Amino acid sequence: MLALSPSLFAPTEWTLEEPTSHNDPNLFYKDGSTPQFSCSPPPGHDVEVEEDQRSPPISLVVGGDPTMVKKRDHNASERDRRKKINSLYSSLRSMLPLADQTKKLSIPATISRIVKYIPELQQQVEMLIKKKEELFLRTSRQGDASANKECRRKMAHHYTATACVVSTSRLTENEAVFQISSDKLHKTPLSEILLCLEKEGLLLLNASTFDTFGHRVFYNLHFQTDETCGIEPEILREKILAIL
Repeated sequence: MLALSPSLFAPTEWTLEEPTSHNDPNLFYKDGSTPQFSCSPPPGHDVEVEEDQRSPPISLVVGGDPTMVKKRDHNASERDRRKKINSLYSSLRSMLPLADQTKKLSIPATISRIVKYIPELQQQVEMLIKKKEELFLRTSRQGDASANKECRRKMAHHYTATACVVSTSRLTENEAVFQISSDKLHKTPLSEILLCLEKEGLLLLNASTFDTFGHRVFYNLHFQTDETCGIEPEILREKILAIL
């Protein structure tokens, strides 16, 4: 029979057997009434168990209780929806007349007022369209009247221009004869014609006038000017036509 050397077991100091159940004080209560088995984990797993107990569940880390998360989302969406609705009602209220905007109308009252206000706006639009048409007709008539008046004025001017004829004949450098033919309806007094020519420095030498059966009147005027001033028949002719 071989003898075991103490050096084989001395360095390692392993425990040959785990403590028995009768040596473990955790198996029973102190009063010994009810047996309680020990649920202690092995020594190597103590850290993992403690870490699992300290870490909260994944659902709590992300958002907490799913029911609470859903409720918060619902409340947020409801707030956004109400803000949008209130903004729309504010826009509707701003379209009302100023007297209604100053009132604190509720939402149903605002809708009721809008429903009544739309036909009123339609009536106002129809009245404005009718008024526009009336103004257009009035301005058109005024334009036609103005055009007719201008046309009559031009025709009268043309008739006056054709009814009065002035011709000039230069006799010498200082003498000229003016022959004027005018309608009796537009007859200009001879005194006005003579006054106009005298202002131009002309001196009347001779004048004659006679009427015809065609309601025409003729003037023959013989003028003379100083030797220092010459006669410009065309200029004098235009001045005579201006007063006829």
